[in-house]
This record gives sequence, structure tokens and C-alpha cells, in this order.
Amino acid sequence: MGGLFGVASKGDCVSDLFFGTDYHSHLGTKRGGLAVKNSEGISRFIHNIENAQFRSKFEDDISKLRGNRGIGIISDFEDQPVLIRSHLGNYAIVTVGVIQNTETLAKKLFGQKVTHFAEMSGGEINPTELVASLINQEMTIEDGIQKAFDAIEGSCSLLLLSDEGIFAARDKYGRTPVIIGKKPSGYAATSETCAFPNLEYEVLRYLGPGEIVLMTEDGWEQKKKPGDKMQICAFLWVYYGFPASSYEHINVESVRNKCGAFLAKREDRQIDLVAGIPDSGTGHGLGYANEAGIPFKRPFVKYTPTWPRSFMPQNQDIRDLVAKMKLIPIQGLIEDKRLLFCEDSIVRGTQLQDTIQRLFESRAREVHMRPACPPLVYGCKFLNFSRSRSELDLAGRKAIYELEGTKGDPTSYSNPDSEKYENMVEQIRKRLKLTSLRYQRLSDLVQAIGLAKEKLCTYCWDGVENK
Repeated sequence: MGGLFGVASKGDCVSDLFFGTDYHSHLGTKRGGLAVKNSEGISRFIHNIENAQFRSKFEDDISKLRGNRGIGIISDFEDQPVLIRSHLGNYAIVTVGVIQNTETLAKKLFGQKVTHFAEMSGGEINPTELVASLINQEMTIEDGIQKAFDAIEGSCSLLLLSDEGIFAARDKYGRTPVIIGKKPSGYAATSETCAFPNLEYEVLRYLGPGEIVLMTEDGWEQKKKPGDKMQICAFLWVYYGFPASSYEHINVESVRNKCGAFLAKREDRQIDLVAGIPDSGTGHGLGYANEAGIPFKRPFVKYTPTWPRSFMPQNQDIRDLVAKMKLIPIQGLIEDKRLLFCEDSIVRGTQLQDTIQRLFESRAREVHMRPACPPLVYGCKFLNFSRSRSELDLAGRKAIYELEGTKGDPTSYSNPDSEKYENMVEQIRKRLKLTSLRYQRLSDLVQAIGLAKEKLCTYCWDGVENK
């Protein structure tokens, strides 16, 4: 998905920028980038972080950066920040989101005499460069950002480092968060509030949908008021967000505990212990165990010193290998036990299938799975939360296809009390070879988050696109 961080400081900003950006490493998969502005211009560094930590790639660079304003990014695909020279001045820009109508917008810009775009390795247009080209169509940066937001199908939040300061803008429907923080030496903008405490920032403002502000070391100024319609991604609380972060004043770990509690309230199985698939399943598992009064234990422990996150490598076989090698089973907590695992979600189920097999090979008596969200049956149109190339890769959609072929209507499988829904879940259970499988109800997930459903994007589960 990606995450961004920016600093405007009365002193040098580089240390805060480095650590603040690093606190977004759980959000992105491929690229990291920093840009810092001083009286001599903008300096930038970009590195591949697929197989190494952000800190290790940038440790040598930070000694070469100096300035009181800077922006950073952890990105899924493209090289960022992008440096732009235009009639609006020289600036650097980073973006988070997905642009679905890239080709349409590019053709329109070509018709307006924009002569070229740099291609990424796959032949695709760098979406951040495309956003900059849209911004440059207007006479002010804030008008340009507004133009880009109105033109984009999908989502786009951004930071733009200019002579005026740092423009921070949240996407039109607020699908991704942007939060402003403050401390005596200046201000910061972040995707994740977990970046603030250790850098001594206090949350000052959660930007609203489509809101644009200009941030300097002396304060911030609203350039565009927020819109009324919000569709923040509910999956942020379920999986993507770091436990210490909050969105719309709602803490991630607290929501995960509540999700687990809701799963426990609907339980009818006798089990011996509760566990969470590390790491994001842990909060859900703790909530389940506390509600059910059943011991929470760790039949798998995660070996973190050398193994990167399993979804970072681009090759699926390598991701599966990393997922296997980093989880080490504890035989004494598995053998002859009725185990119940909480998981954030089941996307494809490929890695989970191997994990379940290893539990039975360790002589588990039963293995039950309780995902903290409903079955994923629609590919996300707004964020890169899955690397699936086709919706048929999703466990829920694949089950529907196996049951009905191409004639299967996903909307008819969304009611958890329906026979079709039960058949879909049973199909997934059999494929994964679980003793039992029960998903979170969407109504319970919404209640755990605590926002009205119309303020949440739940498209990947129910196909509802509220505009």
C-alpha cells in the first residue's frame, strides 16, 4: 500500500525524517525514498528495499542530507520521491494509493502537449509523475492537487515539498489517512501515528477527506476544506496498520482485540488454546482469548533477526519459502491439542495452507481458523493490499468459481446466514484442510471499528462502493 512522512523543522529535519519514514516500513514492499530541501535545492535518495531493511539502505545517505524540510516514502512499486521542475517551481512529490485510469489520463495529457512520461520496469507510467503532470495544469499547487483528485479514479494521498513548504493532502474520499503532528521544533505529516511518540510529536489533526494543508516549521494553513464523504479503508485496522497507530482517533490494537472478542462470542467449539498467526493475528487472538477465558499461547514463534516479511519478495515461491522458514513450531504446545488460530484475513490462502499442514504434521488434534474479517471476494480498486493478479486468486472468489464456475454471482454469497455463504466457507475449509473455519461477520467488524459503515470502505468483502 505504501506510507508517507514529512517534516518541517526549525532545525535540521533529517533525523526525524529518517526515523519517521522507517516507521512506515510495514506498509510498502519495494522502494524507499527521501528528499530534503535547503537553500541549494532538493537532494534525493531512492533505494530498493525488497530484501533489506529501510534503515540499512539509507544509513550512509543521511549524512549527505541537510535541510529543515523533507519528505519520505515507503512505496509498493514506483521510484519516489519524484523531482519536478515546472512553472509552479521546483518540487518533490510522493504519493500513496492507486490510479485506475492511468492510461486515460495520460492520453488526455498527451493531447495537451505533455510530451512524455518516464516508464517503470514493467512499461507502466510512474503514477506519481502522472499526478505531478496533473498538478502542473493549474496556476497554484493547491488548485493542481484539487484537479488531480477530481480526475483520479482510485485514490491518491500525497506530500509535496515546495518553496512554500510541505503540502499535505488526503485523498478525495479519505481512503488512506494523513495526520499532522506537532512538537516545539516544528511539524510533521504521517500516514501512521506510530511514527510520532518516539520522535516526540503529538497528534494535532487528522486531515479530512480531500483536505489540503500547507505545513511549515512555524505552523500549518488549510488550503482546502475537507469533503463530507469519507470511505476510509477498514482493512487498515484489520491488517495493514501498525498496532500502535490510530486512524480517526481509533487505535488499531484496540480494534483487533474487539474483533477477536466478537469471534469468541459466536464460538461453539471446545478448544484447548488460542493463538494468533504472527504478527497481525496476535491482537485478534489476544482479544479472543480474553473474551473466552482460554489460554493464549504461541505454538508458532517468529524468527525475525534475519528473515524479511513474507510478502516483500516479488516472487510467490520465495514469499512462500520465507513464510515457512520464519515460523518455527513448538511441538509441546501443538501435539494432541485442539488449536484455534486467529488470523487477520485469508487472501489467497497459499501460505496458510502450508502452515496448517505443518501443525497437523506436529500432531495437532484439531486446527480451527477464525479470520478477523469476512471472506475477500472482490479485488481492491483503491489500494494495493493484495498482489493477486486476478480476483480468482482470492480464496473467496476461487471458492465461488469452484462451486458455480463463471456464473457465480459474488453478491449472492455475502449474506453470512445464507446457504451459499456456508457453501463458500466450507469450500475454503476443505481446501485448507481445517477442522473448522468461521469468518468474522461484517456487522461485527464495523462495530469493532466504531465508525458508521457508510464512512468505511468495505468493497473487498461486500462489493459495495459508496460514492
